[in-house]
Amino acid sequence: MADQSVSIRPQGSAPGVARFDAAIAGRGFALHRHDCYALGLTLRGVQRFRYRGASWNGMPGQVHVLHPDELHDGVPGTAAGFAYRMVYLDPARVGEALGGGALPFVAAPLLDGADLSPWQFEGPLDALASHDLVQGLADLLARAAGRRPAPIALDRPALARVRECLAAAPERQPAMAGLEALSGLDRWTLARQFRLAYGVSPSGYRVQRQVARAQALMRAGLALAAAAAEAGFADQSHLTRQFRRTVGLTPARWRAALLRTPG
Repeated sequence: MADQSVSIRPQGSAPGVARFDAAIAGRGFALHRHDCYALGLTLRGVQRFRYRGASWNGMPGQVHVLHPDELHDGVPGTAAGFAYRMVYLDPARVGEALGGGALPFVAAPLLDGADLSPWQFEGPLDALASHDLVQGLADLLARAAGRRPAPIALDRPALARVRECLAAAPERQPAMAGLEALSGLDRWTLARQFRLAYGVSPSGYRVQRQVARAQALMRAGLALAAAAAEAGFADQSHLTRQFRRTVGLTPARWRAALLRTPG
């Protein structure tokens, strides 16, 4: 292999969670281990790694799951190198999200057809987004380990109160403790029930409402930077990324199309 070439771009962290994008060419990483779950998504190229006595090739679109304290390496499978997106996840937070008990063990480290939404690294990893990320990845681990979710009775009045709170002021980052007090549910139960009731996570719902707020402000004539700030986005670039994911257009293209609409 050629000389080592590694680029790592941190993508925000929170208690028990670290995210980054990386690209590797050449020798890659030697055998090492983590004290946390390492979950990754191969973006391009072939990611070859040794893990639990076997060699594996991660292809674009595949998710890999590495358990705490398990030796593994990571090298390019071809001369072109590979790129991937990674989340390091504290096992304690996984245990909390799954209600206690033994941690899930995923026998085969490569997953096909996994939900890729947790690997959409867009904007700051605030408290609500961090919680939803942990819940989503913990549920992914449980499903991949073959655990069947127990039936859940939804507390719809409590969920409606949270939904109304998020919709009323999407520009404000809510405190998880406040949402727990409002709903009477612990944060893990709240996240799971909210998605079951409304088809989206609490943070995903808030982002949708932020985009709708930005659209209303833009229709009222505000500049993009001002609309981004008023809608609670970190900056105009943050608005653009989330707007495009939600609407399918950049804010500028959407506004231009709106101005051409008859009437």
